[in-house]
Amino acid sequence: MASDRSSHRQTRLVFFLGFGGLLLLLGLLGISAMSFLSQIKGHEEKIREDYLARDRALQALRSEIYISGTYIRDFLLDTDEALVTQHREQFLEAQRQIEDGIVRYRSLVGDGSTQPFRQFSEELASYMSAMAPVLSWTPGERQTRASAFVQDELRPRRLSALSLADRIQQISETQLEESSNAVSVVLSAFRVKLLALLLLAVGLGVTLAGLALWRLLRLEREAQARFDEVVSTREELKRLSTELVSAQENERRRISRELHDEVGQVLTAIMLGLGNLRSALKDNNAGEALRQLQLVEDMTERNASVVRNISLLLRPTMLDDLGLVPALKWYAREVTRTGPMSVDVMADAFVDDLPDPHRTCVFRIVQEAVRNAGRHSGAHQVRIYIGEKEGTLAVSVQDDGKGFDPSQEAGLGLLGMQERVTSLAGKLDVNSRRGQGTILTFSLPLPSDHRPVDTLAPEEYQEIRPFRTA
Repeated sequence: MASDRSSHRQTRLVFFLGFGGLLLLLGLLGISAMSFLSQIKGHEEKIREDYLARDRALQALRSEIYISGTYIRDFLLDTDEALVTQHREQFLEAQRQIEDGIVRYRSLVGDGSTQPFRQFSEELASYMSAMAPVLSWTPGERQTRASAFVQDELRPRRLSALSLADRIQQISETQLEESSNAVSVVLSAFRVKLLALLLLAVGLGVTLAGLALWRLLRLEREAQARFDEVVSTREELKRLSTELVSAQENERRRISRELHDEVGQVLTAIMLGLGNLRSALKDNNAGEALRQLQLVEDMTERNASVVRNISLLLRPTMLDDLGLVPALKWYAREVTRTGPMSVDVMADAFVDDLPDPHRTCVFRIVQEAVRNAGRHSGAHQVRIYIGEKEGTLAVSVQDDGKGFDPSQEAGLGLLGMQERVTSLAGKLDVNSRRGQGTILTFSLPLPSDHRPVDTLAPEEYQEIRPFRTA
């Protein structure tokens, strides 16, 4: 029972840990998925914002570059000095906007567009350097040199800067696509990892479900086996109860017959003898009176012997007065004296202060075993061993009879023995084969207050050697 409880506790612990680990794994899986998806979303948002910021800065630069060229052209071609001054101020403002845009875009540029942006910055610096002398031209110089400057310097340089801006725009778009592809690769790797974790969780769940199902089926089989055992035990107890009632009635019938046949007849004879004695005394026949008196005395002694034998067979008084071993030796002598079977008792030296249930159990089992050996086995010799060792009372009854198969031919006698031993927390074992006799052994735990002995059994009593059978 203790091992079963320990096994059940271990099983519950394994299931709790397994299902707890499975739930923890699923929880971590869900949290990890949510965290990763949140990171992916944040990364994509950052890529989009960076791209939009670079695109806006680049568009602003392109717009300022284009409009700056327009201001220079209007500065060179306009004849109104007031408007010329206004165009000059507008160009300078556009130049400042371009310089600020360069600084702003430099903070947003990626590694892949560093070299093109450097070329773009150098081209803008060259463009602005080429435009700077024009701002100090006189009206006459503007009138004579404006057309050639616009055709040879302004347009080519502006177009070159704008083409570099377009190249940077293409590079930025390429970086956006590469970043998107990198996010897709990371997302694919996460899908593989998530699938592996899901497969692991499913495998663990299937394993735990299989173990739980196996354990439930095993517990169901154990419960069914115990239920069958209880039903079988109940049926055996019913049969034993019926047989015990029948045995009790048979024992009462036998005692009644013994009392009627033996005691009743002797008492009748005593009454007749007393009547004859009275007649002899009336006739003053002293010799006949003495003879009748002797007959009455003999019959009384015989009656007392019959009553004593019946009483001893029911329960020997020496079992209570002298102890277990003397009672067993008396029983062995009586069986040997009154029948063809020889019974020997071998006992270790031990303190015979056993409780009454132990003495009664041992005596009745030995009595039943010897009766079975003489009635069913046809034994000629029976050996009884009783001893004490390490707080346990050990008893063996061996005969040289024809033997039997305990698994197939166990009767109510053995069932009654088993019940007696089990009621005292003992253990009974029957070892028998056909043609090789029978050895019945049982052990009973002794009370804690029983006084142990220092003398162990003699060497020849330590092992019951089988009889030699023909």
